[in-house]
Amino acid sequence: MTGRTTPSHRAGLLVVQPLRRRHCAECRRGPLALLVLEEGAPRCLDCADLGHLVFLPSGDTALTRRSREESGLSAVVVRFDRRRGRYERQGVLVEEAGLARAEARCLADAEVRRRRRVRDARRRDAEDLGFTEAFAREIRRLFPGCPADRAEAIAAHASVRGSGRVGRSAAGRALSEGAVVSAVVASVRHVDTSYDQLLMSGIARHEARRRIAGVVEARLREWIGAGGGQQA
Repeated sequence: MTGRTTPSHRAGLLVVQPLRRRHCAECRRGPLALLVLEEGAPRCLDCADLGHLVFLPSGDTALTRRSREESGLSAVVVRFDRRRGRYERQGVLVEEAGLARAEARCLADAEVRRRRRVRDARRRDAEDLGFTEAFAREIRRLFPGCPADRAEAIAAHASVRGSGRVGRSAAGRALSEGAVVSAVVASVRHVDTSYDQLLMSGIARHEARRRIAGVVEARLREWIGAGGGQQA
């Protein structure tokens, strides 16, 4: 939409938000918040037979489009931008009943989207629960001496969606032995040793791991037990 003195628009009726005080050339009322230019003279909305329309500001594209679809009569509202030297769209004038129908359509769409999000969340939750249970079973298979509640806790921690932890990696999703063992080792390191305290005291990570390696190995051997499995 361009122009410096007279606005123009391809999509039907045009209404202007004036930058200076203007009065209706027909009824003399003013100053006008909105006007229609007819043969260069300003007309108020009532004199231009648009007074029954309501203003819908720009911003919601779907609501604007539907409001115009639902209205038998509508107009585009523009205002001149001195800095850009052109008329800028501010919104539309539509029939009140048309706006109400459009709002109802948008609300229906919003409800559909909400329900879809709920369904998707439930599906993801079910998938995550199933995967966590499978991860815990694999921990128990490799480490039969690991308490069931500990295996479940390790699996739940490793498989949190969006965490970037080993359970969310490709190997973790495939329940590869290496990924499962890595999750167990990490849990033992943080829960059953002084590893975290060593890090907090300023010990370098590799040195801290060296110091607690024996404790980790002992716990893994304990959990592997007589049932077999792989050592980390």
